[in-house]
Amino acid sequence: MLKITKKGDKAWVTFSFVPESECEIFLCGEWNEWQDEKMKVKKNGEHYLTKILKCDASYEFGYKVNNIWIFESEVETVESPFGSKNSLLKL
Repeated sequence: MLKITKKGDKAWVTFSFVPESECEIFLCGEWNEWQDEKMKVKKNGEHYLTKILKCDASYEFGYKVNNIWIFESEVETVESPFGSKNSLLKL
């Protein structure tokens, strides 16, 4: 799930993911050369992370859950070079 707040040329994007069981979840994307960023966990089990990104740009990203690549269902997807799909965020 995504929450996007745009202000000027920047957007505050909160990525959130609710896993079926307790686990670590990482957010990975083009904005940081696909480095794993561990998501924070709320008391209700929802994992989240907020990024500040430039508007008028597109970013590929995904979630890593127990080393399994998962795309965001709220946005379109594109094929990755690894035979999976990446989510495509258009700001």
